[in-house]
Amino acid sequence: MHEQPLHAPTGRSVANRKRTLIMCVVAAVLLILVVVGGLMVSPQATTANFDMKSLAPSFAHPFGTDWMGRDMCARTLTGLATSVLVGLLAAVVSSFIALGLATVSALGGTRADAAVTWLVDLCMGIPHIVMLILISYACGKGFLGVTIALSLTHWPSLTRVLRAEILQCNQSAFVAHARKLGASRRRIALTHMVPYVLPQFLVGLVLLFPHAITHEASITFLGFGLPPNMPAIGIILSESMSYLSAGMWWLTVFPGLALVGTVMLFDVVGSGLRRLIDPHSSQD
Repeated sequence: MHEQPLHAPTGRSVANRKRTLIMCVVAAVLLILVVVGGLMVSPQATTANFDMKSLAPSFAHPFGTDWMGRDMCARTLTGLATSVLVGLLAAVVSSFIALGLATVSALGGTRADAAVTWLVDLCMGIPHIVMLILISYACGKGFLGVTIALSLTHWPSLTRVLRAEILQCNQSAFVAHARKLGASRRRIALTHMVPYVLPQFLVGLVLLFPHAITHEASITFLGFGLPPNMPAIGIILSESMSYLSAGMWWLTVFPGLALVGTVMLFDVVGSGLRRLIDPHSSQD
């Protein structure tokens, strides 16, 4: 009687992996369609038509129109595309900051590790929204200020994860054997450490997206983010608050639901990647 290997894939685990992969692909395709659609309809998002102002949702205008006759569906899609692009740039920059600091902390010695740990604790000890507002305001707000603020505030958690992964890799047997065989630090880093931490880096990068998008919308809503002439979800929600008492509920409900849906799509992609990469969770 032959025993099944401990980590041999079962029919259930293979089916779960296929289902997870399909969900990731579908969510990623939907996000791409949101960005492409938002860029395509951006001219309609800023076109005013006072003959069509304050219309309730209809077949011609699924999200209704605002007080200037602008199509809210076009404005919402364009705002989501803007948020996704800002989140993409900020998440990429923040992820590489996390990777650099984690590498310095794990391989740079005791003092470097203490300095990075202190910096991480300092950033995590300051209220996130306060730090975002201060950095964005100091950088002149707008697209550049928001992107810099998001990039400089979303790396601490990922830094801790990557630091632990690099330390584990550095103390592993295969790295020790590579050192005994005379491999240089650069060769060990490229051939062993980079492939080892790459899965966690990619998962962390994707999971930074929803945080960056919601925080961008938050500080824009408060007036410290993107400029008012830019179709953004935070701008849309901020402007529509004045019209809720007039019964124009669609100005807030549909953009808010669209933002929540976009964040959930990113969460599906990130969680799916984590399950596909982690051999233990992929069996669930």
